[in-house]
Amino acid sequence: MNADVDTIPAHVPPELAMPFPLTSRQTSYVHPHKHLVPELHKGPPIFFGTNVFPVPPRGCWVLTRAEDLKAVYENNVDFIKKGNSMFAPMIGESWDVIPTELDPPKHTAFRRALEPGFSPREMAKQETKISTRAAELINRFKDKGEVDFIKDFAVPFPVSIVLDLLGLPLDRMYEFLDWEYNLLHTAIPDDRRNAIATLKQFLYEEIEKREKNPTDDLISRTMQLEADGRPWTKEEVFGHCFNLFIGGLDTVTANLGFHFHHLATHLDDQRLLREDPSRIEQGILELMRAYAAVTTIRVCKNEIKIHGVTIKPGDRVAMSTPLGSNDPAAYDSPQEVRLDRRPVHLSLGHGIHRCLGAHLARRELKVAMQDMLAMLPEFRVKPGFKVPFQMTNVMHVMELPLVWDPA
Repeated sequence: MNADVDTIPAHVPPELAMPFPLTSRQTSYVHPHKHLVPELHKGPPIFFGTNVFPVPPRGCWVLTRAEDLKAVYENNVDFIKKGNSMFAPMIGESWDVIPTELDPPKHTAFRRALEPGFSPREMAKQETKISTRAAELINRFKDKGEVDFIKDFAVPFPVSIVLDLLGLPLDRMYEFLDWEYNLLHTAIPDDRRNAIATLKQFLYEEIEKREKNPTDDLISRTMQLEADGRPWTKEEVFGHCFNLFIGGLDTVTANLGFHFHHLATHLDDQRLLREDPSRIEQGILELMRAYAAVTTIRVCKNEIKIHGVTIKPGDRVAMSTPLGSNDPAAYDSPQEVRLDRRPVHLSLGHGIHRCLGAHLARRELKVAMQDMLAMLPEFRVKPGFKVPFQMTNVMHVMELPLVWDPA
């Protein structure tokens, strides 16, 4: 893909304008973390990615160094979140995705109200449900000698947990996933707009149901929250439910795909965790670092220079966790997965906007790995299969057929 000079702002040096392969909305058969990320790190510490936003077409600054990413994460004066997702503007509206599109001081009040519901103690209450769901899914294929891991586990396992928490029907899972795909991954403008409008209508209907008949789920609990001494408005409840939907139906699936691809192609690491399951929790932290998948966005509020490059108000900055978590200036030999490494990674973000669901995500990843290793013999990628990777703001392993020898 060549840079379209008509979409490059005048203040962008032409030599810094180039496509950003990690968000190209294309399928790649080259492992992004092993091949694309190292090449990007050979280039400048900041460049203008010409293809970061396909809908509408728009470029964006890309930072490649962990130190710079952390500095922007921590700078809530010059870089803001308001309007970063562009979901509402795409359908001619102005509501916020909460808390991800809020800035201090408003963000502080809403985040404080939400955090108790996502605390380690609250997420620990889900342990039995999470483990039961994982075992149910594994039992369906453990005696078959093979599984389409993404379709039969990486998608239904975390997505069903989130739908349960939201009180949404499991029998509509794949309909919801179609909406999710069009919200986050498509490059077709009408499909994205239709998905936003459809999800908005659906969530408002669910909120109205709970106004009449409250239930014990995250939607009903959000309706009982207060910020700055007042109840949340219906629009604010919707904005948070929208956030839970788009965050809960994608990220853990992406992590599972990359983590199990690694174990299926690095049998020594798989054997190590099988022999000593106590190392799984620490190993997952390293896998989250090595295979960070998410690129989020900040919006420049005040003109600022980074590495001598001028970023102007209204410019967007891509916060690529795959780049930050594999920065050779921050990690020794970042391409090596060392399961005993104790990394402080950026996979779940950094600063005040660090992922609200981080404790749930880590618990799901731990349970999945514990149960898969305990219930299946040694597995590997089906011989001859070329693994496809989806290059978007949440990168995915698209298909992962695993095989193992009968017990």
